[in-house]
Amino acid sequence: MFPATSFKGRKVAVFGLARSGTACIEALLMGGAEVHGWDDSMPAVEKARAAGLPVSDLHALDFAGLDALVLSPGVPLTHPEPHWTVLKARHAGIDVIGDTEVFAREADRAGAIIVAITGTNGKSTTTALAGHVLAAAGLDVDVGGNIGKAVFLLRQPVKGRVYVLELSSFQIDLMPGLKPRVGILINITPDHLDRHGTMENYAAVKARMFLRQGRGDTALCGVDDGWSAAIAGQAAAGGADVRRVSVLEDLTDGIAAPDGILRDRRDSKLVGEIVLTDMPALKGRHNWQNACLAYGAARALGIESSAIAAAMRGFPGLAHRMQQVGRVGAIAFVNDSKATNADAAEKALSSFENIYWILGGIAKSGGIDPLRPLFGRVARAYLIGQAAEGFRAAIGDALPAEICGTLAKAVAAALRDARQDNRAGAVVLLSPACASFDQYPNFEVRGDAFVKAVAQLPGVEMTVAGDSHAART
Repeated sequence: MFPATSFKGRKVAVFGLARSGTACIEALLMGGAEVHGWDDSMPAVEKARAAGLPVSDLHALDFAGLDALVLSPGVPLTHPEPHWTVLKARHAGIDVIGDTEVFAREADRAGAIIVAITGTNGKSTTTALAGHVLAAAGLDVDVGGNIGKAVFLLRQPVKGRVYVLELSSFQIDLMPGLKPRVGILINITPDHLDRHGTMENYAAVKARMFLRQGRGDTALCGVDDGWSAAIAGQAAAGGADVRRVSVLEDLTDGIAAPDGILRDRRDSKLVGEIVLTDMPALKGRHNWQNACLAYGAARALGIESSAIAAAMRGFPGLAHRMQQVGRVGAIAFVNDSKATNADAAEKALSSFENIYWILGGIAKSGGIDPLRPLFGRVARAYLIGQAAEGFRAAIGDALPAEICGTLAKAVAAALRDARQDNRAGAVVLLSPACASFDQYPNFEVRGDAFVKAVAQLPGVEMTVAGDSHAART
């Protein structure tokens, strides 16, 4: 926690008393602001009051006497209709901002560097990978925002410190002053339309990443969807260095990896190259895109390609997202518990061959039918949870399928068969294509249960924490 001095002597309302809101209140108080906190949830109000934070019923407060409203990013700003606090703020003519805007002002004052990352899919992996690469290269780095820590729980901004921030469209909507040294737009696909109203509005919010950038700044834009490609064309208006990124086609000027080999070209000249296909935590085209963007951020901050490649090889991946957790001989075990629907599971199934697939839970609409074209990559399937019978019927005769019921039984059965089949490059993959709530409170607990089951296998060598890091006999 550190003081937010940019509001010293000013009056601020903070609506939303979850983790980021209460941290922002404390920072504003430390910085000398007068703060009035509130929430539509009375338990949240009482919890904040019990913690000694200043709470005021904002219904009764005259907003004309305020300098700003700091709004939780989860509260509607425009659609389906503005929150009542937003209407009061607009009537009073005061700024409506988020905690990330307050933080960005502190970072700018201190001379710190912001690498801001947004997109519909892949934000968390790109953010974690970029932070890992920059830290491995010796930069002073903090990672947070929409991933991990709220911004005011990071270290205090100082000159030269780099903040790698995952930003949702909700957060960007509340950051009128956003001007990152490096701005990254991964992709745009339909999402959050209940919040933004239309795709045009949604894309316009994402485009704000680059509106204030100028010379000395870098804009990295994925160009594999039409919305992002259009934004890339607009991003150069302020003079920023625009780098286009693709994993669908090679680029004569940009960063591309359509075949899993990252090639960085400027005016057709190759200036950097990294082989991504042998990196365990960066399997699949979607991860190649994440790697291209993290590479571009590192190059923008002066890191050489060889150092970036070395750091990427040591990237452990995000927990529960195509995360290799251990090996028994040549058989790899991969935790993709975050794949709670068929679309998410498709990315993992597309990334491996000779898969011993563990799936099941509470089925989503459409089940696993969209994954049928990928069944050829699967050696055998192991079914768990509520969806087991339905999924066995859906698989039919397409591949061998065994109802195991529990994760521990599925892991043991998959190892048994993978050993017996002796296929090269065999992968035991937990990619459930289902919600977890029939057996686990969330996908994280399900993923942890998979890791624990793998760690208990004889002869296993763990690559993440489980019951043991050493091989068992």
